[in-house]
Amino acid sequence: MAWRRVTCDSPRVSAPTRTYDEVVATLRAAGCVYAEDEADLILAEGGDVEALVARRVAGEPLEWVLGWAEFADLRIVVRPGVFVPRRRTELLAAQAIARLRPAAVAVELCCGAAPVAAAILEEVPFVEVHAADVDPVAVACARENLPNGNVHEGDLFEALPADLRGRIDVLVANTPYVPTDEVALMPPEARDHEPRHTLDGGPDGLALLRRISGGASEWLASGGQVLIEVSERQLPEAKAVFEADGLESSSAHSDELQATVVIGRR
Repeated sequence: MAWRRVTCDSPRVSAPTRTYDEVVATLRAAGCVYAEDEADLILAEGGDVEALVARRVAGEPLEWVLGWAEFADLRIVVRPGVFVPRRRTELLAAQAIARLRPAAVAVELCCGAAPVAAAILEEVPFVEVHAADVDPVAVACARENLPNGNVHEGDLFEALPADLRGRIDVLVANTPYVPTDEVALMPPEARDHEPRHTLDGGPDGLALLRRISGGASEWLASGGQVLIEVSERQLPEAKAVFEADGLESSSAHSDELQATVVIGRR
C-alpha cells in the first residue's frame, strides 16, 4: 500500500548543548541498545536536548520523548500516558484497509493514539471512521491524529453513537492482550511507564477480546468483520471465542512483523 508521511512540527528553542558522541555515550550507559539511532532522533528534535536525554535515561519510551511514533510511513502523535503504537500493529491496519471501500464505516476500539484509524483515513477515500477509548488522555491524543475523524470517550461500545449500531463494516481493536502474570516480564519502558490498563489483558490476555466479541454482532453490518490483534499462542482460543459468539472465524499472520490478527465475520 502507499503511505504518506505525516510530520509534526517540533519547537526549536535552543541549540543542542551536547555533541552527538556525548548523547550516544549517555544513552548507551543507560542501556539503550540503539543509542546511535536514538541520539540522531533526539538531536533532530532540537529544543531542550538535556531534558529529552534525561527523560530517556530515566526510562521513558523514546516515542514519548520525541512526541511521535512511526507507524508505517505515518508519524503518530504520542503523548506521555498513552500506549505507544507498535510496528506489528501495521498488520492489523493492513488487514482492515484491505476490507474497506469508499462509503464504508470503520471503527477502532481501544484506540489509544488511534494509529489504525489514522492509517485508514489516509488510505481509503470517503470512509467514515470512528475511534474510541476509555482513557481521556488517549482520547485527546487520538483527536490530534484524527482531525477529520470522530473520536469518542467511553467503555468499548458504550462510547459509540447509537446510529452506528448495525452499520459497522470493519471493527478493529488492539486490545491489551498480555496475561496479567506476564506484565512483569515486559521491558521496563513498557511495564514501568505505559498505563497498566493498556497492557494487562486479564488472566489469559483475552478479557477485552471476549467483551468485544460478545457485542460485535449487534454493531456489525451484515457481512461486517471484527479484527483484533492477539499473540500467536492465543489464536486458537480467540477463534473459539468468536465462533461461540456466532462469528465465522479466520486469521492473518506476518512472520516479518511477528504479528497475528484474529478475524470474525458476521
